[in-house]
Amino acid sequence: MSDESGTPTTTPAGSQPAAATAPTQGAGTAPAQGAAPAQGAAPAQGATTAPATASAAGPRPEPIRFFGTTWLHHDQGYTLRRAAASAGSLAAVVASCLVLRFAYEGLALANTGNLVSLLMVVMFAVCSALAFRHTWDSFGKRPDPDRQASLRGLLAIGFVGSLLAYFFRSLTEAPGEKLHRAEYDAVREQYEKRTARRTGNPSKKRRRA
Repeated sequence: MSDESGTPTTTPAGSQPAAATAPTQGAGTAPAQGAAPAQGAAPAQGATTAPATASAAGPRPEPIRFFGTTWLHHDQGYTLRRAAASAGSLAAVVASCLVLRFAYEGLALANTGNLVSLLMVVMFAVCSALAFRHTWDSFGKRPDPDRQASLRGLLAIGFVGSLLAYFFRSLTEAPGEKLHRAEYDAVREQYEKRTARRTGNPSKKRRRA
């Protein structure tokens, strides 16, 4: 009887450690769950970097081929880039003229007649003149996309004129610099006006409050 009565007494005693371990496990998991808000502080640090990117926002200069954005402040080898563009375009003009001369001599050897040779010379001369004019005008104003597409074949034939226009323009500035600077100054002025309107006068805001 004593053994039977002792067994029930040990059973509650054995069950008490099991019940005691349950709260300890729950208490151990509480800090793990509480660590989530501590990790959530990382977005708060990211939020502090948002004003830095916002302050750096604003109109950016449009890059020009072979010059990038060096045309804005004439830095980062702007003068060397202009010299290289002038020399490269002039070398391309000389090479193109040599190729056209070989093509003309090939027609002469083929005995196609003087009329065909004359028509070829006139065609390249006219296309080169029109390409020069079109390329030169594109440095001062934005060309019409539809007109640009319609003149694609003419510009391809008169590529010597486009190269000459690029050469002469690069002697004074980066081709298209004047147009890009005018557009950038206009956009920059509008941006500063909008920023001034949003910011306003702080003293007036305090008086209204």
